Amino acid sequence: MYQTITTEVTGDVAVLTLNRPQVMNALTSLMRAELLEAFQTAQTTARVIVLTGAGRAFCSGQDLADALSPGAFDVERVLNEEYVPLLKAITDCPLPVIAAVNGTAAGAGANLALACDVVIAAESASFIQAFTRIGLTPDAGGTYWLPRQIGMARAMGACLFAEGISAREAVNWGMIWEAVPDDRFIAHWRARAAKLAAGPTQAYTAVKQALRSSFDHDLDAQLALEAKLQGDCGQTADFREGVAAFLGKRPAQFTGK
Repeated sequence: MYQTITTEVTGDVAVLTLNRPQVMNALTSLMRAELLEAFQTAQTTARVIVLTGAGRAFCSGQDLADALSPGAFDVERVLNEEYVPLLKAITDCPLPVIAAVNGTAAGAGANLALACDVVIAAESASFIQAFTRIGLTPDAGGTYWLPRQIGMARAMGACLFAEGISAREAVNWGMIWEAVPDDRFIAHWRARAAKLAAGPTQAYTAVKQALRSSFDHDLDAQLALEAKLQGDCGQTADFREGVAAFLGKRPAQFTGK
């Protein structure tokens, strides 16, 4: 169905794999378009989405072959017309989105991962804000996520020096959720994805909305949003099932409804 990515739906888990391993899954216009379509489709067929890479890298960022011809590659246009819709599809997705970072995530590839809700990395993976190496400034949301996740001092150093950050260091800094030994990596993220896929989907949607909105709200606005979202969740079948399971001392069977 796609030329640059593969898709797999197992149960309620949709796995989208960047599939240009010969160039470390570098991003092209076609890959961005296919990934955007795949994200939109997966929302209707699954309850959790996983983004990962084929081969030894997660994503090396923009395919620089696109920029070799002077004047042919309008960076601002590409960011506004191709990257922004994809990044918004990830951050606005009502489902939990896991980035399973199997190897190097560089440039826009690193920031594509950071846009996801949860980042699980293999211990051999690394994150590199490589932009200044070619005379550019970080894009694809990097200047938004990094200061919020790791603080201004570390964000500034990461962007200016363009040095790799190991998966273990990224965990310690609060950039990602967890780093897993390589030999357990795939089984681990699949288990994590299965757990979310069996959970209360609408509650997860509310969690995402509340946490992402908190950047822009004062306390009063955030408390009001919490009350509204909790009221919505309180009307779901999953809430009734959760309470019944708690009182009955049994595992809950959530349906996402």
